[in-house]
Parts: sequence; structure tokens; C-alpha cells
Amino acid sequence: MNLGLLPYGPACALQARLVEARKAGAIPDVLLLSEHPHAITLGRNGRREHLRASERLLSQMNVTFHETNRGGDITYHGPGQIVGYPILDLAQHRRDVRWYVSHLEEVMIRASADFGVSARRVADRHGIWVDAPGGEEKLAALGVHLSRWVTSHGFAYNVATDLRYFDLIVPCGIAGKRATSLERVLDRAVSCGEVTPKLVWHFGDVFGCEMVVVPRVTLEQKLADHAAAAYRLHQNGAERKAAAVDLQGSRA
Repeated sequence: MNLGLLPYGPACALQARLVEARKAGAIPDVLLLSEHPHAITLGRNGRREHLRASERLLSQMNVTFHETNRGGDITYHGPGQIVGYPILDLAQHRRDVRWYVSHLEEVMIRASADFGVSARRVADRHGIWVDAPGGEEKLAALGVHLSRWVTSHGFAYNVATDLRYFDLIVPCGIAGKRATSLERVLDRAVSCGEVTPKLVWHFGDVFGCEMVVVPRVTLEQKLADHAAAAYRLHQNGAERKAAAVDLQGSRA
């Protein structure tokens, strides 16, 4: 489902609701796609000193800062970057985090190849990289979280991203390495609309999923139904507990 331009906070809140619903089997696997207004996020293993900008500068530039529970260090999100949030139950695929991360990288490598770009993995560094005159540059980043084998967070693929914002951080905590974009590599204008269908297609192919477009209103209804069912279950449990207490009291 394509969320369009959505602030980072609401996107995370939606992910959390989807994760709980997926754990309960109330929804199938979901792939969310979005762009975010300018935001910097710090992973659970990240170092705050990799943020080069002060709070005042971030405020002046309308950049929000978020600490998250994903893996990885620090990264930037902004317009012109496709952010993918797969909500998958790996128990239905393969319970292997390395396998999952490698498959996400494969999706982006194949999508890049569709544009004639040879992207690759680099040992001990998540994401995908391309060769440049000044050395390898990062085209896309990864940072994931798992809860009872249900995934959240995901990947960030630079299409037409304003790369100047990466100067506010040490990208992914790797000093001396630069971020790049598909637009910069190809030296021509590229829109997210051109790239999104490629990512969706290859995601389905790599993970063996049938990709079906679901309107957001449909997904929201499933989440509402799940929340209502969970509330009823909680209420029934509370009533049974109260009844048991009453019975114990009557014996006394």
C-alpha cells in the first residue's frame, strides 16, 4: 500500500498497529511504501554523536528527529526517497534474519538493474552500494525490527533525494562514505513513480508473494475489526475473572 507523503511519526504508529494485527493473524503480510517529510532517525544501536546538527539547526531546516527500535545507526528520510515497511510474519517464510535482510537487498539490487545500475552488497555493511569515481556510495539503507518473527521498519531507497541533508549526519555511522541517489547515478531526472512499481514487482518475486493493491480504507477497517475483537476478548476475560472472584467470595 502506497501511503504517499506521510510524516515519520504517524507511519511508525501505523506500523505498530499492523504488527499487532499480523501477530494475531488478523491481516496478511503487508508492504507499506511512503515518502517522508525531512526526518532523521536513530536506530537502537546508533550513536547520538553521529548527528552533526544541533536541535536549533534541525528546527530551522524543518527536520524532525526520532529515536527508533530498528536496527542500524543513523539515517535521513525525505522527499524523493522511497521508504518500504514490510510487515511480514517470517514464521510463514523463513525464521532467519540474515535471510530476510539479504532478500530486501536483493529486491533493491534488481530494481536498480532495471535502470541499468549495477548495485551490490558490501561485506559487513547493510544496504546496497554503487561504485563512483570517489569510491563506493550508498544508494539505499536498511534497518529492521522483529517481534515474535513479525517484521517492521525496512529500507530507504534514494531516488531523487536531496543529498545535502545527509551532511547533517554520519550516514549509517560510517565516516567517509557518501550517500547517492538513482537520479545522481543516472545523471537524469527520475521520479519515485517510475521506481515504485519496480520495487513492488521484485518484492513479490523475491519473497514469493502475490502483490495486491489494497486501499488504505480497507486496511484501516481490518485494523478496526481487530481492535474491536481484542477489546471484546479483554472484556470477556475481565468478566470471567470477576465471576471467579465472586464465587470464591460466596464460598467464604
